[in-house]
Amino acid sequence: MRLLHTADWHIGRTIEGRDRLPEHEAFFDELIQITKDESIDAVLMAGDVFDSVNPPAKGEELFYESMARLADGGNIPIIIIAGNHDHPERLSAARTLLRKQEIYIQGYPTLTPLRVPVRHKDTYLNIAALPYPSESRLKESFSHEEDELVHRDAYDAKIHHLFNTLTRSFSSDEIAIAMSHLFVAGGSGTDSERPIEVGGAYTVRATQLPDNVQYTALGHLHRPQNIKHAKAPARYAGSPLAFSFSETGYAKSVSIIDVEPGKTATINEVHLSAGKPLVKWHAEEGLSEVHQWMAEKKDANAWIELEVHVTDSLTMEEIYEIKKSYPGILTVRPIFPEFEYEYTVNRKHVPIEELFSQFYKRQTGGAMPDEAVTRLFLELLNEEGGEPS
Repeated sequence: MRLLHTADWHIGRTIEGRDRLPEHEAFFDELIQITKDESIDAVLMAGDVFDSVNPPAKGEELFYESMARLADGGNIPIIIIAGNHDHPERLSAARTLLRKQEIYIQGYPTLTPLRVPVRHKDTYLNIAALPYPSESRLKESFSHEEDELVHRDAYDAKIHHLFNTLTRSFSSDEIAIAMSHLFVAGGSGTDSERPIEVGGAYTVRATQLPDNVQYTALGHLHRPQNIKHAKAPARYAGSPLAFSFSETGYAKSVSIIDVEPGKTATINEVHLSAGKPLVKWHAEEGLSEVHQWMAEKKDANAWIELEVHVTDSLTMEEIYEIKKSYPGILTVRPIFPEFEYEYTVNRKHVPIEELFSQFYKRQTGGAMPDEAVTRLFLELLNEEGGEPS
């Protein structure tokens, strides 16, 4: 059997206020084509379908229409679990209708595994599906444990128990898969994931993942990666789009899993072309270099974070004109020559104007506030009741 593992779609997410729905539309077109080209038998979606518990209507419409196309009238079963960004009840509200197309959605953790028929293979796919297992969704609290390590171990043991229960009936005569949306210790994250652990309390050890399955499909981390030290193959598929500039340079993909009963799964990647890349521009020669790149249409199909070396502060009008002239540029950060951050040892003996000047320099990358800005700050400070102690 050939499975496709994907996760972390985050439909409805924007970047610096820019709509990314067209990129998601292109991704779904590509995903559907991949299922045909790779002869996929079933699709595993490991959580974070949407970016918020209240996604935009157009995002929900895109999701349902794309799932109907992907399922191909029930020929390709789709198994979806809720992630930490999803509203469990809202995500699974249409599950009765969707089940008729062999689309299975699970919002809350349960102790019952899924047994999914794969029609054209005349067999079943057994899945230990564990949607995002937070304390509130498990309806169980570990917070009474004051010791963070005790809290973490208690949560770790709970996840192990849930997987043991879900996989108890699995047999080596059939294909058995686990899937969940959680943070496994040792995984490599980016800036674009919303933390689901507090001080490591929601971290699960790789050895706690089930060993009586042929593959564990994971969601939450946006960088595709295998999990070391797991007793059976386990992997994060990663997100289909780059959501922060910490993901610059990382290829996006879906994972293809070939599996037979009683045999070790084999894993391959199919890289994605949909979605704009996120790139960083470092214009060391100043605005002239920026204008040259814009004239060359450099990275025309990308989202751009711009750092430009300047000697004087850029006005809001100049920044606006740059973004207007080249819509892919999301942020403009001026870099000033030979700037070193200054830190005051004893702020009690430093005039408030100097403290503000130091703060302004740190926030702008080295620019000095002019007299009007400083005066406005002092006026606002006086309105608030005086200098800070």
